[in-house]
Amino acid sequence: MPTHGSMTKAGKVRSATPKIPPKPKRNLVPRVRNRREFWIRKRKESGLPVPTVVPPSSVPRKKKQ
Repeated sequence: MPTHGSMTKAGKVRSATPKIPPKPKRNLVPRVRNRREFWIRKRKESGLPVPTVVPPSSVPRKKKQ
């Protein structure tokens, strides 16, 4: 059965491909976004004011036991 290319050519294409820098991410990670939305929803339900910009530190985290 024939092989799919010789071992002398292994890895040549990937190393020759130019490295492109990644695009910056615009959105929050879903886990963080959901936590923030939950915090805002709970504040609205209890009648508390919701700041226009919610800092990530304002959302209380669960304590590890």
